[in-house]
Amino acid sequence: MLTYSKAFSSFSVDDLAKAKKFYSTVLGLSVTETPEGLDIKVSVDFSVFVYPKPNHEPATFTVLNFQVSNIDEAVDRLTEAGVKFLQYGGDIQTDKKGIARGTTGPIIAWFADPAGNILSVVQPHYPDGRKAP
Repeated sequence: MLTYSKAFSSFSVDDLAKAKKFYSTVLGLSVTETPEGLDIKVSVDFSVFVYPKPNHEPATFTVLNFQVSNIDEAVDRLTEAGVKFLQYGGDIQTDKKGIARGTTGPIIAWFADPAGNILSVVQPHYPDGRKAP
């Protein structure tokens, strides 16, 4: 079995300066630049490492989820800060604000960072009132 004292996640970007500005200024997170990339403090005990990659290709899935207590307020604040929320149809129908309020999963809204990486804000309750794990 693996024994560890700390775990972290990482993903690439194509422009470190744009990423630093987005994560620090737009999202309001604590960002520390290192010789290898950016250490982004997401919560008290969790950081994400973002590194530059010249041939970066954004993932086709969500790389980082931010849990929020009120998704409408979070989406409104981020929209005011210039974030554009992704719109989906079909099985993942989003409303005009970009929020998916389906009956089979948590309430969630997706957006992209400047490198095209998909991020989300997610409310920890399902539309029917159940609490998400």
